[in-house]
Amino acid sequence: MEIYMMQHGDALPKDKDPERGLSPEGENQIRLSAKALKRLQVHFDLIVSSPKKRARQTAEIVARELGYPEDQIELTETLEPLSPATEAVSYLKSFVAKERVFLAGHLPSLPEIASVLMSESRISIQFEMGGVCRIDVEKLPTHEGKLRWYLTPEHLGLLAQLPPEATK
Repeated sequence: MEIYMMQHGDALPKDKDPERGLSPEGENQIRLSAKALKRLQVHFDLIVSSPKKRARQTAEIVARELGYPEDQIELTETLEPLSPATEAVSYLKSFVAKERVFLAGHLPSLPEIASVLMSESRISIQFEMGGVCRIDVEKLPTHEGKLRWYLTPEHLGLLAQLPPEATK
């Protein structure tokens, strides 16, 4: 299974939106990241999101850009900010038949999920809003996942703006 993880985009302050949806900059940031994934010919068999508004919006933008049905996005509290990483990994186990799974979530849970997937010790991956990492796993649960890549929002933004022939 290829597991792709993205931290939600920049969110509005609580005084402007108590639910903290994406800011216009955050929406643009995620759109560029999703366009870059499309350029890399990435597609998903499953998109899963935290139910929090900013993560849901992130998942919806990615789904739209990549042609994934938005009404099939799975929501789970196991991707909320303070949920234990082991619960998210257990949740993912129920989708083991899926080849490529995208997770839209938050700090500190995403780095902790990545750590649990790759090692029994603590590993630190510095997630950035709109950045994406890919970890490949043979089975779940596991501590033997392999980090294939991490692309920062800046790298994804550059990829999104390249002419289509440049990424073939």
